[in-house]
Amino acid sequence: MEDVEPLVEEAAKKAAVAWLAVPGAGPSYLVWCAWLGGSLLVVSGPGEQAAPGLAESGTAEVTLRGDHGGRIVTWTATVEALDPAGEAWSELVPQLAGKRLNGGTELAARWAAECVVSRLTPADGAPLLPLPEDSQAAPPKPSPATRLPKRPFRLHKVRGARR
Repeated sequence: MEDVEPLVEEAAKKAAVAWLAVPGAGPSYLVWCAWLGGSLLVVSGPGEQAAPGLAESGTAEVTLRGDHGGRIVTWTATVEALDPAGEAWSELVPQLAGKRLNGGTELAARWAAECVVSRLTPADGAPLLPLPEDSQAAPPKPSPATRLPKRPFRLHKVRGARR
């Protein structure tokens, strides 16, 4: 692997969450993650977060935010599911479990039995993806819980207010 882009590495070191866009899995979704060993690690499975299509995919687009809360970088990652019997698992997963608030050795054992730990490594030679010009905000989904607000009650006329 070539050297990691400095912006990607710096943003990923500070990131606690990332948005992933997996080909064929629908819209981007938010995941808890940690940057260890030059890669972003994501745990998914029973009792953990859902990451649709990540374990089966070979690539994903990763978007990270900056200190101000806005998007600062989007990059293409190669996805690899770590093998619980492998060397990378024994090196990285105990550190990942230690970063969890409720982490410990039993957590890593549960991940080995029930979950998938995916390693997202910046793709060699892949350029950073350009940031979009628009906000990409989606309109709120319709819900029966919403209603039109009533006009505010006023006991007296408000002076100086013209229509």
